[in-house]
Amino acid sequence: MPTQLEELVSFLHSPQPAVRQIALDNLVGFSSGPSASIFKYDNCRAIQDLKELAKEKSKILVQQSVTILVNLSSDPELRRLIAKEPDFIRYIASKICDLSNTCADIMCILLSNLAKEDAITQIFDMERIIFDHEKELKNEKPIFGSNKIMDCLMDCFVKGYDRKLNKYANFDYLAYFFADIARFKKGREYFIHRQEYDGVVPLSKLLVFTEKYDSKTRREGVASTIKNSLFDSETHERLLTDEDINLLPYILLPIADAKDSEIDEEDMFNLPDELQLLPEDKKRDPIPAIICVHLESILLLCTTKAAREYMRSKSVYPLIRELHKNVEDEDIGELCYRIVNMLMRGDPDVTTFEEMPSKSAETEPNIDEDEDEDDDAMIEIV
Repeated sequence: MPTQLEELVSFLHSPQPAVRQIALDNLVGFSSGPSASIFKYDNCRAIQDLKELAKEKSKILVQQSVTILVNLSSDPELRRLIAKEPDFIRYIASKICDLSNTCADIMCILLSNLAKEDAITQIFDMERIIFDHEKELKNEKPIFGSNKIMDCLMDCFVKGYDRKLNKYANFDYLAYFFADIARFKKGREYFIHRQEYDGVVPLSKLLVFTEKYDSKTRREGVASTIKNSLFDSETHERLLTDEDINLLPYILLPIADAKDSEIDEEDMFNLPDELQLLPEDKKRDPIPAIICVHLESILLLCTTKAAREYMRSKSVYPLIRELHKNVEDEDIGELCYRIVNMLMRGDPDVTTFEEMPSKSAETEPNIDEDEDEDDDAMIEIV
């Protein structure tokens, strides 16, 4: 016999709209934590029901059903069931790009959670669904220069951060989606190669958000996207030297502070232009964990000799030295030490920080795309 809650779950596919609404009203609160197991009743029939409800025209039905799916996606079994249907991924991603969608941000969270699954890479082969009400806007200037879903999601994130595209959405959580999809080879290739529709490298569009201090979500997600895009060392030299990408300044700016005063004139002159003569109110990122992500990106860049030489020429070592001296954080200190051991390898003048005790030398960083613990956190809505 089903329990009372399991029976309530079965009402999600009732033919009566009012019954489905009552079921949703009562089930949202049970969709996170141990009680979420009730949605596995009847061979997880509820997942398909919730997917169908997410396509309804009612704002309340969509908001509640997508919220439940977001919370259920913390369970690997249920997440696989949600993500395995390509048509559903295409629908959710297309609805995010529907600029009249009042539920776009909650759908961004769902898409970012589904990006834990290998099935998400299908999105690179998908074209956006253009809904009937969008087709009626014949006289409006088109927002999207491409009909590929990934290109449209990128445009939403870059152009819509101030709610000018959609007054109901800021698209911030797409930053976490980008970070997770960059764990896959297909994702990394997308971010670091020029796209046909606009002739721009997608990663270069994201870099400016590394210093968006009013949005932790954007900074954190973009920092992880950069790091995950660096797992293929053969691309490092191009990413560092291509002026159209200009990667290095946007990794260094978040770790720099105007009060880092002990950089001598010669080293200051060698810094990237963006880091010379910083304004007096320039602060480094206030969240140590985000600084650590940028330091991990620098550590990855240290894996090739050409990249190490380039970073030496750009005075990266003095910046790392100032960061280590001025920020008391164990994780930051450890990463600074590892970077110096890698970055200054072969340099007879600088091999370690004088003020740090001797440690066993690190060799090459362990580059394993499956060990990306920073991007494993699931988002739940309570």
